[in-house]
Amino acid sequence: QVQLVESGGGLVQAGGSLRLSCAASGSIISIAVMGWYRQAPGKQRELVASAASAGSTNYADSVKGRFTISRDNAKNTVYLQMNNLKPEDTAIYYCYADGVVVGPHEDNYWGQGTQVTVSS
Repeated sequence: QVQLVESGGGLVQAGGSLRLSCAASGSIISIAVMGWYRQAPGKQRELVASAASAGSTNYADSVKGRFTISRDNAKNTVYLQMNNLKPEDTAIYYCYADGVVVGPHEDNYWGQGTQVTVSS
């Protein structure tokens, strides 16, 4: 059984920083892509950033230059360093893992979500 456990959300003032972490547990052989989506009240879930196992990364235009995603493949963990936070970054942030290989099986997983609130 694979689980994604997130941590690091909270309340911060505009201009501040937060670091989110997401650790995947289970008998995992490999994970193709790990990343973060977010969903603000009344809005659709949107991709924030992703990181492939080979090292490539992808960011939403709204967070480029402010957020940095990184992975520790040995620990099956992904991080999201968020700097210069803005009130519009307020959302529930969901970790995801695509292409998770456990034995002969491959599947995708989501974390439970962590709240990030940025006050003005």
